Amino acid sequence: MDAELLKELSVITEEEQRILDGRDGIDQNIYTENKEWIIDCEKLLKKGKLIQVRPHTRFVHFPKHRHNYVEVIYMCQGSTTHILNGNRVVLEQGDLLFLNQNAEQEILPAQENDIAVNFIILPEFFNMAFSMMGAEDNILKEFLVGTLCGKNEMTSYLYFHVADVLPVQNLVENMVWTIFYNMPNKRSLNQITMGLLLLQLLNYMDKMETGSRQFDKELTGAVLSYVDEHYKNGSLSELSEMLGYDIYWLSREIKKLTGRTYKELLQVRRMSQAAYLLASSALPVADIIQSVGYDNTSYFYRKFKEKYKMSPKEYREKEKLYAKDIGKKHQRT
Repeated sequence: MDAELLKELSVITEEEQRILDGRDGIDQNIYTENKEWIIDCEKLLKKGKLIQVRPHTRFVHFPKHRHNYVEVIYMCQGSTTHILNGNRVVLEQGDLLFLNQNAEQEILPAQENDIAVNFIILPEFFNMAFSMMGAEDNILKEFLVGTLCGKNEMTSYLYFHVADVLPVQNLVENMVWTIFYNMPNKRSLNQITMGLLLLQLLNYMDKMETGSRQFDKELTGAVLSYVDEHYKNGSLSELSEMLGYDIYWLSREIKKLTGRTYKELLQVRRMSQAAYLLASSALPVADIIQSVGYDNTSYFYRKFKEKYKMSPKEYREKEKLYAKDIGKKHQRT
């Protein structure tokens, strides 16, 4: 970030000075008159404005709260720790965090060199950005739809690790600069810049984390359902195209949510089906191998033995003996 702008953002504010002078906690009146701690855009935005930036308040614990607007946090320097819907998120320099109206946020005290800026944004500000994103569905667009329509149950926050992505850093800094220094035509400039920022972020979905337990549950279900139905010929690229997500991001999420890679999930399902066919049919082993999606017979034999500690033939014989024993027990009774 530009050194002069960073210096301006680092200045101790009146609110921070009162905290340093001994004030105990946040002055709630600055942010809301709501006892439920919903920060009110009317307290932070001038009438008629759709967007504003303010430096994050340091030196104090910010209690659990929500917003009646969209907040975007950019970490200029240092780090800040947030508790978002029960999840601990640490923003490092260059990170971006998008919060919609459904996000429940708590912030641990930041120190003097931890400089972040908060964008306070009304949903309608995103109209132009939304129109710039085209017709293709993706998680970022779903987030915007929820924001614009007030339906935020799915994804409450999006967290981007993009410190190494220069175009993103430049676009965010341009927005901060334009608003902080009150440049002419700032509304149009920033609406276009926000659209360009979101388009750039679409290229880096593998650097994103999402804050939605419901979304995680539904994504896991969709992945497992696909693997269950397409274990023979399915592919991660086809799945990512079907769901509308970046393949690298999806690969990472599958590992995070299931503890296995996509390839490992496929392997488990194929082996399970092969074992079922060995036990319940008289199909030749070669036909079973082909029917579950393997071209390499020796690879299948090796993996099968790793999992079941015996060859397919031995497994089939064992299952036949087990079935006979069960039949004899039933005859006795």
